[in-house]
Amino acid sequence: MRARADFVFFKGAAVLCFVLMLAPVFCTEAFAAAQQEIQNEDCLACHDQIDPAKYSRSIHGKNLCTSCHADIREVPHQEKPGPVQCANCHSIEAEIYRASDHGIAVGAGFSAAGCVDCHGEAHSLLNYRDPESPVYRLNIPKTCARCHEDKAKMTKFSLSESAPLKSYSESIHGKALLEKGLINAAMCTDCHGSHDLHAPTNPKSKIYWTNVPATCGKCHENVLQTYKRSIHGKAAAEGKREAPVCTDCHGEHGIKSHLDPTSSVYAGVISEKTCGHCHGSEKLNTKFNLPQDRVSSYFASYHGLASKLGATTVANCASCHGAHDVLPSSDPDSSVNKKHLSRTCGKCHPGAGKQLSQGSIHGTPSPKENHIVYYVTLLYIGLIIAVIGGMLGHNALDFLKKFIVHYRELKNKSDHLRFTLAERIQHWILAATFITLAYTGFALKFPEAWWNYPFMLVKSSTDWRGGIHKGAAIVFVLLGIYHAWFVVMTRRGRQQLWELFPRLRDFKDVFDQQKYNLGFSKDRPKFAPYSYIEKSEYWALVWGSVVMIVTGVVLTFENLFMKYLPKWALDLATTIHLYEALLAVLAIIVWHFYFVIFDPEAYPLSPVMLTGKVHEEEKAIEKLPPRILPRIKNLSDRVRGGAPEKSLGGWNVFRYALPRKFFESVNAGSRSRAASFNPQRDLSCLFEY
Repeated sequence: MRARADFVFFKGAAVLCFVLMLAPVFCTEAFAAAQQEIQNEDCLACHDQIDPAKYSRSIHGKNLCTSCHADIREVPHQEKPGPVQCANCHSIEAEIYRASDHGIAVGAGFSAAGCVDCHGEAHSLLNYRDPESPVYRLNIPKTCARCHEDKAKMTKFSLSESAPLKSYSESIHGKALLEKGLINAAMCTDCHGSHDLHAPTNPKSKIYWTNVPATCGKCHENVLQTYKRSIHGKAAAEGKREAPVCTDCHGEHGIKSHLDPTSSVYAGVISEKTCGHCHGSEKLNTKFNLPQDRVSSYFASYHGLASKLGATTVANCASCHGAHDVLPSSDPDSSVNKKHLSRTCGKCHPGAGKQLSQGSIHGTPSPKENHIVYYVTLLYIGLIIAVIGGMLGHNALDFLKKFIVHYRELKNKSDHLRFTLAERIQHWILAATFITLAYTGFALKFPEAWWNYPFMLVKSSTDWRGGIHKGAAIVFVLLGIYHAWFVVMTRRGRQQLWELFPRLRDFKDVFDQQKYNLGFSKDRPKFAPYSYIEKSEYWALVWGSVVMIVTGVVLTFENLFMKYLPKWALDLATTIHLYEALLAVLAIIVWHFYFVIFDPEAYPLSPVMLTGKVHEEEKAIEKLPPRILPRIKNLSDRVRGGAPEKSLGGWNVFRYALPRKFFESVNAGSRSRAASFNPQRDLSCLFEY
């Protein structure tokens, strides 16, 4: 009885297990049957925002709504459907996408491209072969650009391209695709990938540097095979990052045809900008034991010089070494191997013989290489120094002798004082400091200039250029202080300053001079001792000196001023200091040098700053200006008439310049002294003060 009961128990348990095992199958079939009962028309009856025509035309048009919205069991449904999982059908693509940069970003909560961002709205999604699909080949650049041209969105990702569509559309690939409609032209996904897109720093990326040749080789198969056999291709395959791959020479989004003047491989720029970028690098040449002078020696040759002048028919690096098939000269297959030189050079120079191999192509002449050229070069350098040096010595002696004679003649003819010895010393100190400041200052701005050679000759950790500049600046400042004292505290200085003050007559003189120069007037204008020419130069010097001293102090004591001034103020001081110096130098060359050297009336050099004298009486500053003399004569006449000092109108106008003996004679009421006063003679005592 008990055994029968056990049998019944186990039998019931087995039936129950079998039922439980089959339950999911029957439930699923029942659920599927329930879904089958929900037709698209049932959904569209409520969701009228979906266009039935577009949906039926889409690649999903034959699917039921519940194929994607699998959680809908009845119509109408109360709960909002959950997110559609494209991975339910596209599992392989989804797995690849989740490992991509876009997928990782989405998984981390960033707003990055998902399925519908690229493929389009789900209910109207088209096959990628459909010309209206966002992922049709002609449309992909614009699809990618919706995000990658949005600077606000892309800024936080620090991408290397800020306007990829713009640069791509100007490239040879972009023009072929977007302008000519050639759908086989390379576009975004061909190089970057689609679902498997990665950053260029990721070794899995199609544009990681080791993968770039293979990526480009999908279209350029012949070039890829040639590149692999080249010295660059072999080095890249060995993992040497310095070896150039496709994008290092041709660029990335901005790839241009080699016939385009803006291309990095254009004949006119390839040697300097592309090949020279690596082969002119001291770091790379040292690391790989390459000659340091290959680029410089090329540009010193006829080919290089002509190329710099814009000639595109002369040989460049690729003309001789090849482009994708570059091999070392020691390789028997290299186009620059000695046995192939006649053929390589013969492409431009028909008939070139095998004797071309007897000599160095790039090498700088030296006792070991191109020694014949080296010794001939030395011979000519010595010959040039001897011949030209002898000519210079001969002409220097001739010039010196003739100048001495010319100087003596002018000195004998010039008996009217214009500048005293003190004034001439000021001028020569100013000239010396100005030239020193200009030379040492521009040497800092243009360190590679040929005239900067003396400072580059001596290698030293001490900035002796800066020391000379600052020393000259101190002398310049002291000279300015002395000159200010001179024109204020001495009678001679005040007289000079009075003559240098601008007057309305100066504007008339400018106009009259131009009328005379242009031939509208036959009468040459007569100027005061200082014309508008000297006045404009003097006051420009005063203004420029103040500007240069102020900005120079700021730049010299930058650590102090950094505590109180913003960065832009220091940059402003630097800019003003530079351009004020440039303005001053050009003004001296164009204005001052003309009137004292190149003016036919002064050539070869005005001697006034040597002798201090001029032969034109109207230019002399040894007496008061002629226009003032009548007024002094009037005062003198009134003194002879016994008029007291306080009643002499206009006396104080000239008091600053009158000699002490005349002033004392008036105070003493000595009519005889006043009556005998001769302004032309007695005012010469001004030079005593």
